[in-house]
Amino acid sequence: MEIIDDELINFEAHGAAPLPVANNQAYVEHDAARIWYSTYGSGEPVILLHGGFGHGGNWGYQVPALVASGYQAILIDSRGHGRSTRDARPYTYELMASDVLAVMDALHLERPASVVGWSDGACIAMILAAKAPTRFAGIFFFGCNMDPSGLKPLEPNPTMHRCFSRHMQDYAALSPTPDEFNEFVDAVSLMEKTQPNYTQHDLAQISVPVSIVQSEHDEFIRHDHAEYLAGSIPNAELVLLNDVSHFAPLQRPQQFNTAMLSFLRKVLPQTR
Repeated sequence: MEIIDDELINFEAHGAAPLPVANNQAYVEHDAARIWYSTYGSGEPVILLHGGFGHGGNWGYQVPALVASGYQAILIDSRGHGRSTRDARPYTYELMASDVLAVMDALHLERPASVVGWSDGACIAMILAAKAPTRFAGIFFFGCNMDPSGLKPLEPNPTMHRCFSRHMQDYAALSPTPDEFNEFVDAVSLMEKTQPNYTQHDLAQISVPVSIVQSEHDEFIRHDHAEYLAGSIPNAELVLLNDVSHFAPLQRPQQFNTAMLSFLRKVLPQTR
């Protein structure tokens, strides 16, 4: 049965689908933080990077689809998000990208991984492609900007409020600092307003295969910015998701998963 939760009513009440039993779940100590990760299935590695204020469990509808298609799904709670800790330094996407590389080292990944990034996670993924291209087979870049001009003026709506409510509940349940949600939001929001600042020249240097994925009703990202990214990154493709918004992996996961798996089949060795 197709899952449709366009207004995120189910997500606010229950979260995403429960994750399957992990093959491995651990922390890596890196640069004054403990970074949580878990793995599922086997095969070519696919790293899933969640959006701002969220955590790895937000990928509950995507992990089973990846495992069923023969991939190893790797979840990471970004620095300061979910179960992961942070120090007193300001958030930067580059620092969080370095955490991903530390997890990859801890897992002894010998083959290039693909990354599915959502919002802030997509920005981290693109930075990884720029900084360590030999370690990545492809970047599925969903709902994100690479400079501040890509952001729309913020117009809160009930769907966004429901997502934020779920994030607040999950932070209280998972975080090592459960009473610091407001400070956490302020710190992440500052990063989002001022970073990243990639130029067109920077984008033109990216050599990893990239799919720029934009939702028809994205609340945060300008459509013309997605077109600009796809036109500025060599050989990047632009994929449009109809009838969904910035929360497509939760709203209509089958549609999102179809686009995700189509991209992975192009950039990774054939799976079952």
